[in-house]
Amino acid sequence: MAAFGYFLSCEEFTPAQLLDQARRAADAGFTRLAISDHYHPWNDAQGSSPFVWSMIGALSRSVDLPVTTLVTCPTVRLHPAVTAQAAATSGVLLNGRFTLGVGTGEALNEHVHGDRWPSFAERADMLEEAVEVMRALFTGEEVSHRGRHYTVDNARLYTTPADPPPIHVSGFGPNAAALAGRIGDGFVTMTPDRRLVDAFRAAGGAARPVIGGVKVCWGDDRDKAVELVHRLWPTELLPGELAQILPTPAHFEQASELVTPEMIGEAVTCGNDADQHIATLRAYVEAGFDEVYVGQIGPDNEAFFDAYRSTVLPALTG
Repeated sequence: MAAFGYFLSCEEFTPAQLLDQARRAADAGFTRLAISDHYHPWNDAQGSSPFVWSMIGALSRSVDLPVTTLVTCPTVRLHPAVTAQAAATSGVLLNGRFTLGVGTGEALNEHVHGDRWPSFAERADMLEEAVEVMRALFTGEEVSHRGRHYTVDNARLYTTPADPPPIHVSGFGPNAAALAGRIGDGFVTMTPDRRLVDAFRAAGGAARPVIGGVKVCWGDDRDKAVELVHRLWPTELLPGELAQILPTPAHFEQASELVTPEMIGEAVTCGNDADQHIATLRAYVEAGFDEVYVGQIGPDNEAFFDAYRSTVLPALTG
């Protein structure tokens, strides 16, 4: 049976709001948390972007739920040796309930040092080497590494959890799914696509978890919910590789002119029809996902958590 968690969107909410949502999620019956790792929001309307590692420290003292990053890019903005230290400390703070979700990243967050933004093939190669470096450091042994992309010189993590954090690898196509099957302890993908699940399983992930995430907008007025999603998260519907290559929120705002409210209404679960919300999540279960994280768009979290506590989650887990 799949487990259901709550998705904390650092792009949309302040640290205090995220901590409040985490507590509400635990009270509503969600059994785990995921949290995004961004330097920038996708657009200015979202308006937030706290540092994920500070948030995880705060979460460890606020709730008892497991926490997964969805996802961290350990290759450009942060060196994998630094990411490994952050992940190891998070594992200690959460008493082993931390999972490191990683991916090849977006220029939006990773270009801030002024580095060249590599092609997907190069970024995938960088991610594979970064995972190798982090796994070596999680042992607590001294590590020196001279690789194609990274150098580590006599580094040792003195604060490590009893067991290394699992590393779940994100991907949105068959090549990325195969990479996750080869190097990951699990696979992260955002759409309930059985073909990607099968590609991950075939590449070595047969007994490993598949993790998904989806954003919804619970609200009494469906039209207003659609308008809210169109204002805050039109980026969810941008085609192709735009989400990976556009460098600033302003560019995403320009590209989002391609997205209409009608497209949002067709693609995003909006309104207060519990059956629609249940069907949205059940699609992930039927596609073979083991964990599904749900994020509420907009400020009406109380109604969302009430509905999921009383109706949506019981229908999926009862």
